[in-house]
Amino acid sequence: MGATPAGTVVPPATTSQPLLSLRGVSKHFGAVQALYAVDLDLPAGQVTALCGDNGAGKSVLTKCIAGIHQPDAGELLWEGRPVHIRTPGDAAALGIETVYQDLALADNLDIVQNMFLGRERLRGIFLDEDEMEQAAANTLAGLHVTTVRSIRQPVATLSGGQRQAVAVAKAVMWNSKLVMLDEPTAALGVAQTRMVLDLIVRLKEQGLAVMVISHNLNDVFEVADRIAILHLGRMVAQDALAAFDRQSVVDYMTTGESSRLRPAGSKSADAAPGQRVD
Repeated sequence: MGATPAGTVVPPATTSQPLLSLRGVSKHFGAVQALYAVDLDLPAGQVTALCGDNGAGKSVLTKCIAGIHQPDAGELLWEGRPVHIRTPGDAAALGIETVYQDLALADNLDIVQNMFLGRERLRGIFLDEDEMEQAAANTLAGLHVTTVRSIRQPVATLSGGQRQAVAVAKAVMWNSKLVMLDEPTAALGVAQTRMVLDLIVRLKEQGLAVMVISHNLNDVFEVADRIAILHLGRMVAQDALAAFDRQSVVDYMTTGESSRLRPAGSKSADAAPGQRVD
């Protein structure tokens, strides 16, 4: 990785090929086959929504990308080159960061301490508090996170939306190119959900590839550029957002097929407001 200072978001170079491609990725756990020859493209500067019912394989696929699980078959191509991601450290070195649903934040620490947890900056034998504060402030400002009272505010005092924002900022301040968000708006209120969705759009505008795992179709159709749908471990549909309406996504999630898939670029029909698939 380059020597870009922490807190500086560097957009990946725009190319015609996806930032990350999965080809024929399979994974089993004993007798249970979790993924069957999955293909997936994650382009830079776009939000890809990964949808699927419980047990569809979303978490396993995400963890294969994040270096927690290693695929049994298939390959991962990073900027067109085959890569082996054997550990979360390998993923981080490429620029892949994951924000899990539990956010992995320490309530007893403040925002700066959380953002640099395990990656603290030193000046000699002492913590470089000034540099860490500046980098944290720059990252939050770059993402337009303005609702926190102070970057020295304990995480335990933050709202759900603010906590999600801190977790995302922590993920993107280390030269990230791909950020994966697991149910980022789960259990959030309307205002907090709005803040998180705006944050996702800003990540895309900065040139990052974003993968959002979500059951909430309102959120998906608001921020996604592309939708990929897993059903029982198989990728059953993957296309631009305009190729789907809400009912077709529901069909693919629940049965693995749909007669409603429309050509990309056509107008999508809307479902009832608030529709959510669990």
